[in-house]
This record gives sequence, structure tokens and C-alpha cells, in this order.
Amino acid sequence: MITLKAQTIVEHALIQARKSGFKPLSVAVLDARGAVIAVASEDGASFKRFQIAHGKAHGALSFNVGSRALGVMAAERPHFFAGAAHAVGGALVPVAGGVLIRNAENFVLGTVGVSGDTSDNNEAAAKAGIVAAGFVADGG
Repeated sequence: MITLKAQTIVEHALIQARKSGFKPLSVAVLDARGAVIAVASEDGASFKRFQIAHGKAHGALSFNVGSRALGVMAAERPHFFAGAAHAVGGALVPVAGGVLIRNAENFVLGTVGVSGDTSDNNEAAAKAGIVAAGFVADGG
């Protein structure tokens, strides 16, 4: 279900970023099992932006909560999150920009991670892509 719409999510996340004047972004879309199904990094995005975007998406999916909420949890329980980051191979970036993709029944279909601008702007781009594809965005 999400695979056919993954490119739409990426495209509209980047359209939102360009309309809003955001810095160059990387966008990663993961399905519900954590496989990368679409990715794009804009010209000018820094070298490791994909890894950060992936970490936001992967972390959100690992905990089934948007990465904004993960940031709050990480501040409250830093030792747990240090261990959790190790358990997931380092793919855990607990700041806004990792947004769950839900269907109308609230079922998690996958996640989007965006990196390159401020965390709030990254999250806004991810949400725009998800909504444009006809899904519900859950940033936490």
C-alpha cells in the first residue's frame, strides 16, 4: 500500500521545502518493516544527511512514536536511550523530523525521516509529503 505512494511522499516533502525556502534536505521513506523504499537528497544537502534522516525514521518506527516525542523521552531517560541506540545499530535520532505514516484506521504503514533544516521544518516537510499521499502524519 505505501510502496506505490513512497515517491509521492518524497516529491511533496521536497516541494514543501522549496516553497518554504528550507535548506537542502534528505528524505527517507521506510515501510512498516523498516526497509528503505524511497530516498532523495537534494543538491547541496550535506554528506551525512541521509543517515540522519534514516535515523529519525528508523527510531520513530522502532518505538512506534514520532521522533519529536522520542526527543522528550530521551531527555527524560538518557541512559535508556543510549542503550536503545546501541540496540538498533545507532539508527536512532530522537529529534523532530521522523514522522509515522498512518492510515485512516490509525495503523502504522511506515515512516518518513527528513533532515537538512531545523527540526521543525524537517517535520513540516515530512508531514506535507505524507498528507499529499493521502495518509495521516504522526510526528509525536
